[in-house]
Amino acid sequence: MTATATDRMVELHGEHARALWAFALRLVGGDRARAEDVVQETLLRAWRDRTVLESTTAGARAWLFTVARRLVIDEWRSSRAHREVLTAELPEPATDDPATTADGLVLGWLVADALARLSTEHRQVLVLCYFGGRSVADAAAELGVPPGTVKSRTHYALRSLRLVLEEMGVTR
Repeated sequence: MTATATDRMVELHGEHARALWAFALRLVGGDRARAEDVVQETLLRAWRDRTVLESTTAGARAWLFTVARRLVIDEWRSSRAHREVLTAELPEPATDDPATTADGLVLGWLVADALARLSTEHRQVLVLCYFGGRSVADAAAELGVPPGTVKSRTHYALRSLRLVLEEMGVTR
């Protein structure tokens, strides 16, 4: 940069740095170090952009504040993406899982007893879809029936299971 560009940068800093820092401080929620980083990056970009150095004071100020705001927004967006944690393993189940409590175990036994009272077709479709987590298409392929049959069997199996559980005195 020429001596005039350096002089102009010194002028920009003198005229706008304090207001720009206060603006950046509000944008980053009072984090002084982050605000200083935003101001430094903004002024560095101004140094690299000759049009800013040649513009009027009002135009330069608007440019500086816009760049600072965009830097904070970009940082926020990228940090939000970094906060998401991807993992190949599922977390351990919670210790207060209802299935491990006495009530949960008794309910599980009652459901198993109720399933045993259903027809073979109804029991198969419930075991595959609900307990096995299979899709309708996968269950249909395994049972050798059309997907529509799996859907209707599931509907009637759930109705039958509800009736059996009510007969057993289970109400939920």
